[in-house]
Amino acid sequence: MDFTVNTYRKLLDQLIKANYTFQTFSGFLEKQEDRVILLRHDVDDKKMNSLHFAKIQHELGIKGTYYFRMVPQSFDEKVIKEIAGLGHEIGYHYEDMDFAFQRIKTQEPRAKIKNIKEEDLYKTAIEIFRENLKKLRKLYPVKTICMHGSPRSSFDNKAVWKKYNYRDFGIIGEPFFDIDFNKVFYITDTGRRWDGNKVSIRDKVDSGFNFSFHHTRDIIQNIHKLPGQVMLTFHPQRWTNKPIPWLWELLFQNVKNQVKKYYLKKN
Repeated sequence: MDFTVNTYRKLLDQLIKANYTFQTFSGFLEKQEDRVILLRHDVDDKKMNSLHFAKIQHELGIKGTYYFRMVPQSFDEKVIKEIAGLGHEIGYHYEDMDFAFQRIKTQEPRAKIKNIKEEDLYKTAIEIFRENLKKLRKLYPVKTICMHGSPRSSFDNKAVWKKYNYRDFGIIGEPFFDIDFNKVFYITDTGRRWDGNKVSIRDKVDSGFNFSFHHTRDIIQNIHKLPGQVMLTFHPQRWTNKPIPWLWELLFQNVKNQVKKYYLKKN
């Protein structure tokens, strides 16, 4: 079975055996290793799954980066502190364009997207970004951020950086802006599959690599073919050894993928 914690551990074991080193994203930006794995974790939901991943990595002597959203299913001070205490990097999984629209809607219930001034939307988004970053930095000295894809949203959360610069907030990197994906091979479990480009709204990149994997075992079997620098993105809520949650996630994600396919064709 794929997308189990056992399969995740097996993947890490094989990457270690292939003599890869592991860096956090901020560590990579400060000094790049030639043969390296960047373990990125988008903590969208089920935060305890991420803590489990962090403990497994700690047992294996490796580090990853965990991006937390500012919603109850993700943000948890105790969990964040525990993951940071294991030596992992904590970052902000921002979705402030969405939050900005929600805040404006609260203040102006009849507001429609087309009626909201662009200036007001961006201004509100950066105010919320500042607030949330400050809140997260009380728990960890955040250096990197990563956008939340928000597939059901009309907004691309990266758009806020058309008006502002995250470096003004002491942020040194955002994967979608600060990694050359022609040099770093990017692979993500978006869509609960490793070849989910056709069902991904925003979590995709232009890449010079010609690899395609569907199952985790495909990656394991072809580790010897991987380039020197790789970013692997995980959504830990998808990974479990428990049969009922595993089946639920499979069924839910299949339905979600069909909805996203329809959205992509429509747009």
